Amino acid sequence: MGGDCAPVVSERHLRRGWRGGVVAAFVVAVLVVMTGCSAPAPQGGASGATGSAPAGTATYAEPRRAHVTGPVHYDHSPPVGGDHSAVWLNCGVYDRPVANENAVHSLEHGAVWITYLPDVPPAEVDRLQALVKASYDGPNRYVILSPYPGQSAPIIASAWGQQLSLQSAGDPRLQSFITYFRQGPQTLEPGAPCSRGTGSPLG
Repeated sequence: MGGDCAPVVSERHLRRGWRGGVVAAFVVAVLVVMTGCSAPAPQGGASGATGSAPAGTATYAEPRRAHVTGPVHYDHSPPVGGDHSAVWLNCGVYDRPVANENAVHSLEHGAVWITYLPDVPPAEVDRLQALVKASYDGPNRYVILSPYPGQSAPIIASAWGQQLSLQSAGDPRLQSFITYFRQGPQTLEPGAPCSRGTGSPLG
């Protein structure tokens, strides 16, 4: 199905006047039925996000989402889903590592979690903080920034079941990731808060 759906009608047929127009319209209708051509479906999820995830985004199945007590062993670092604490992390900027179990609960609510290696240059951290704060929509932040020792790339952006590794805060894919996945189509609990939980972000 699909292919080039533009109807092909020659000028000679169009010059035949009203009869030719009727015939041409009939031929186009038959072609549409036979080829299955139709208008392309719009992209985006329930959040109204448009476009698609930026290039390089890895997708993982995360079927487990139970509330648990104590630490959880995650299959990704930083995690992109799984069992988690019953208390979510307040979204915002942190200058110290945060608990995986609380952050994962925020991912379930549609948050984007941006993490960076502690030895990332201060100028890069400042740029990340500015980017995150610029994404705030009043009290509806839904973005977390925190250092994450031992991760595999200088900067990693995570959403539920989605992750993108980056070398620089200036990579335009970071903004695209935030725009698409912040309260995006992967959100398991649309409308659930990212405040009134635990944690005291700097801003």
